[in-house]
Amino acid sequence: MKTPLRLTLLLSLSLMIVSNSQTNAEVPPNIIFVMADDLGWGDVGFNGNPIVKTPNMDKMAREGLQLKRFYASSSICSPTRASTLTGRHPWRQGILAAHTNGLRVGEITIAEAAKECGYATGIFGKWHLGWVKPDEVGSRGHYSPPWHHGFEESFVTTSAVPTWNPAITPPGWNNWGQKEGEIWKNYPYVENGVTIRDNMEGDDSRVIMDRAIPFIENAAKQEKPFLTCIWFHTPHEPVVAGPEYRAMYSHYSEEAQHYYGCITAMDDQMGRLRKTLENLGIADSTLIIFTSDNGPSSGVTGKGIASTGPFRGSKHTIYEGGIRVPTFFYWPNKIEASRTSDEMTGTVDIFPTITQIIGYTFEEKQKRPIDGESLIPLIMDAGWEPERTLFFGYQRLYKGVKTMALMNETYKIIRRPTPKGKSPFTPMPKYDHDTLWEDSSLYSLYNLKDDPGESADLKMEKPEIFQSMLDQLKTADLDCQLSREGADYSF
Repeated sequence: MKTPLRLTLLLSLSLMIVSNSQTNAEVPPNIIFVMADDLGWGDVGFNGNPIVKTPNMDKMAREGLQLKRFYASSSICSPTRASTLTGRHPWRQGILAAHTNGLRVGEITIAEAAKECGYATGIFGKWHLGWVKPDEVGSRGHYSPPWHHGFEESFVTTSAVPTWNPAITPPGWNNWGQKEGEIWKNYPYVENGVTIRDNMEGDDSRVIMDRAIPFIENAAKQEKPFLTCIWFHTPHEPVVAGPEYRAMYSHYSEEAQHYYGCITAMDDQMGRLRKTLENLGIADSTLIIFTSDNGPSSGVTGKGIASTGPFRGSKHTIYEGGIRVPTFFYWPNKIEASRTSDEMTGTVDIFPTITQIIGYTFEEKQKRPIDGESLIPLIMDAGWEPERTLFFGYQRLYKGVKTMALMNETYKIIRRPTPKGKSPFTPMPKYDHDTLWEDSSLYSLYNLKDDPGESADLKMEKPEIFQSMLDQLKTADLDCQLSREGADYSF
């Protein structure tokens, strides 16, 4: 049953206005949206990891709302990031995989919405929605920096960097055209359009937070509400941890020391962020959202280092381990503590949630399909029970890869890129798009409530449900295709 409109509006108003205890004035809430990179559902203490030390995030999750069934829109980075900023499936935007496109200026982002509502806007860390240097040349994607999309302040990279000493190629690394000891990608960080070379030593999460905190402090000093995106690179490869963090895990393999250590280093910066808000007296007027862009890579999951918890799959796969990600909402004295939810939610919900909080609405000419729903009734414990489906996808047709999934509260249909029995990373031969729908070996149906590990394919046992969900999957794919070919934009 849907939450009554009147209740939703009342909740929206209560969230948009936060009382300042010192001045008794009414101020809009601040928003901090934090995203890790390739962090598995089970890579954090608040989801039961017995090894990785994440005390700061555990405390925030414990004192807020944990979303146990929260999904990235894709099993790879760039598409998911696009979904968070726009509330729209990334395939609507032509962002099918990493670097396959830049964020289109026709999209309306949470930063543009917040800026219109009087917010200071800033983003710090990994952008990965287009090149951030105008003269940067790459085989895929194009120049589309965050300042083209509503962010007034930025300290960002185009894509991945080492998680320790981010401007130096780490020992033993010889991939992506980089060689050990060389400058990483001609100094990767750009601050408001200017390449940065200083304060690049040590933990990358600390490097990012060193720029995010002054932005927050400045906005607080001006008594201006702010939207801040803090998008860590951790624990995406190259995964490197500093000596003090490696020492915490000295009895594990060297690779595990780096992986666990950089996550703990990121957690330290989350603690630093929380302390900053408390010192500034704005903790109670600031919502923090924490999530990951997709699951961990197969390289570290296959070695038993990274964890997807009880779920099957990893990054690049559309199984739960590739798209179900660790998530919490933390807002002291606004969100009731010690709550967990198993409701089906996802990164497409971030845009409608934030825009409802800040009071933004589309102009008539700007309206377009929004795939997410506001989570305000859920985070305020007001009986959120939407009837919905979520659509997921990862596509690289030049390799013959088009993997998709669609799920409702109970069932999930998956289309793998390869027939059963073959590796999900083995490209298919060139194919005709229409005939691919007819290859039943590519599809599986799972009951996620009874079988969250996706072990039992039910398509033969539940033919009517399978066919219904297959039809919905086709419709979602076509709908996204129409959007990315121009149906949603004015020219």
